[in-house]
Amino acid sequence: MADDYVRRTAITRLEVTDEQRDLLEDTISEWKRGCQLATDMAWGKCNTKSDVQPLAYDDVREHTDLGSQHAILSTHQAAQAITGCIEQKAKGKKVSKPTFTAPTVKYDTRTMTLFDDDTVSLSTTESRVRCDLSLPDADDGYQRQYLGSDEWSITESTLTARDGDYLLHIGFRRPKNDTERNTAEDGTVLGVDLGIENLAVTSTAYFFSGRELTHDLREFEKVRAGLQQTGTRSAHRTLEQSSGRELRYVRDVLHRASNAIVDEALRYECDVIAFEDLTDIRDRTGASWGHRWAFRTLYEQVEYKAEAEGISVKQVGSAYTSKRCAECGFTAEENRATRNEFRCVKCESEANADYNAAKNIGMRYVRRGQQSSRRTGNSQLALKSGTVTPNGGYTAYPDGFEAEFMDKPHPPRANPSG
Repeated sequence: MADDYVRRTAITRLEVTDEQRDLLEDTISEWKRGCQLATDMAWGKCNTKSDVQPLAYDDVREHTDLGSQHAILSTHQAAQAITGCIEQKAKGKKVSKPTFTAPTVKYDTRTMTLFDDDTVSLSTTESRVRCDLSLPDADDGYQRQYLGSDEWSITESTLTARDGDYLLHIGFRRPKNDTERNTAEDGTVLGVDLGIENLAVTSTAYFFSGRELTHDLREFEKVRAGLQQTGTRSAHRTLEQSSGRELRYVRDVLHRASNAIVDEALRYECDVIAFEDLTDIRDRTGASWGHRWAFRTLYEQVEYKAEAEGISVKQVGSAYTSKRCAECGFTAEENRATRNEFRCVKCESEANADYNAAKNIGMRYVRRGQQSSRRTGNSQLALKSGTVTPNGGYTAYPDGFEAEFMDKPHPPRANPSG
């Protein structure tokens, strides 16, 4: 996603009336229909915006209630999705025609207008609605560093409906300066730690449990060992059937986990998903062969699903990520008291050990650019409550985006995903 611009996103909750809510819901529904219609028409025929738009525009306008500009944007969205599939197929990945189910709709400068009185005008299927932005009172608040700035200009934005709220992800960009050009170390990073107790934990405090998978893998291994010892033809057939069931089950778990990780990256507008180097993960985690295969398969699934969304997936060095304090940087064996608990012996901050590791993994990628000879990096780590930079700069998300500040030191919880 590297180009000649630095890009940022300001997430803001909208204050809407019941009438506005109905119009926005209808617009989201029609947007999904328009994207799907354009995809159905272009699938197997073309994938560039310049080809998909003239092919599908008239039909989208005829069969949906989208306005002309939103109809154009929906054909562009379809082109982007199809292009992602083509790129994955070229890498030998299995792909299928994209489907649009997410409760979102794209906006550009023709369909969205921001005003100085902290309101926004949005095109809908019937008319424009003007909504209040839920902004902090402080002049130096999260969104205000971009709103009203001469340095940042508005670009494509996304409206998302979630749990009765409407969140506007307002896109901003500014040209890179001379020292920022030709670097890929820009954007927002999601750190991911893989393990046994928790299959995956993100720097935004999303936990995907690994207990069920670990239990079932052990049971499968016991059955397999018994059948292999029997050695009869019937046992061999049963072994093949059992292996097939195991494979299907594990792939289903990994499919759900990879979807959850990519969804988390999309929710927090991340440009990069960072994993630790998988080379020696079996030794580091004490994983079985089955787990090692599962880790690699999960990484591959996240990689192709994320790249289809325009998100890069990278690996970073794994040294000391489980022993380093994500709050103060102190590294010691004693910090990792147990498998699940992390307590820094220097600053005394406490956290779930996997969550602490996920933040270290993400921050290690963020630091890459700053550690280069030209110090070109301009990225930030996504946390549950905001973003943080290596120099300690912290930017909170708006009220209502996420209520719980999981990135601050806190005692370990019985249920870390709660």
